[in-house]
Amino acid sequence: MRPDRSADEEPSPTGSDRALWEHAAQGSTAAFGELFGRHAGAVWNYAYRLTGSWSVAEDLTSSVFLTAWRRLGDVTLVNDSARPWLYTVTSNLARREQRRLGRFASALSRLPRGGVVRDHAEDVAGQVDADRRLRAVLDAVAALPRAERRAVELCLIGGLSTAEASAVLGIADASVRARISRARGRLRGLLRNTTHDVLATEELR
Repeated sequence: MRPDRSADEEPSPTGSDRALWEHAAQGSTAAFGELFGRHAGAVWNYAYRLTGSWSVAEDLTSSVFLTAWRRLGDVTLVNDSARPWLYTVTSNLARREQRRLGRFASALSRLPRGGVVRDHAEDVAGQVDADRRLRAVLDAVAALPRAERRAVELCLIGGLSTAEASAVLGIADASVRARISRARGRLRGLLRNTTHDVLATEELR
């Protein structure tokens, strides 16, 4: 059982991620709430850019912070920032969700015609041009070799610096840059006839 904390021990909103995480691990819901407020928007954006779905991004964001709450004592921060760890959890959960959706879509394809009523809202969403372009980018990223894909997900999609990505991946900063450089070349070929400014013009921090 986690010890109760008195009001004067609650962390300042200006505290570092590490300080807030330590307070949260000792039972401070206020500290965890501050971490959520600080990073939830970025996690949602990252989840959306990984999946192309608003609703899935919402679900993934909730799952990421639920995982964080359950693993308060088992978190590795990078330069005192929780974001790289949160992004790693997000990408792992996103891949699991995509596998689940893939199996579901495969099952639907085997049903007799007329057996499934399409969701009109999904049809409309599928026609939004921005979502179409994002889906094309995500399909191209998924076709990259795993090592390059992880670097792209963290730096180009997630916006982490190469230094932060190198800490997450356990490789040298130069190796991250090399992987991203190779990935850019592959993506230009894969997306030759598709708008791909989101990746082609993104500047590394």
